[in-house]
Amino acid sequence: MTTSRIIEFNIEGMDCADCVSTIESEVRRLPGIMAVKVSLVDNSALIKLDTTKVSESAIFDVVEHAGYEVQR
Repeated sequence: MTTSRIIEFNIEGMDCADCVSTIESEVRRLPGIMAVKVSLVDNSALIKLDTTKVSESAIFDVVEHAGYEVQR
């Protein structure tokens, strides 16, 4: 049974490379994160996760706690 999944979602409030770096580093701290790619141009994130270790909601919460708005 495959437990990995790729999610993509929009993020509002990013305006520089530091924003991208902050979001990527915060999300990577979560257990079960396999890959993170945040795009300032597209205002989006593409994340590969292990669904047995982390939920989408937990990822969204971390991004929001960092000061950005997630399009759920």
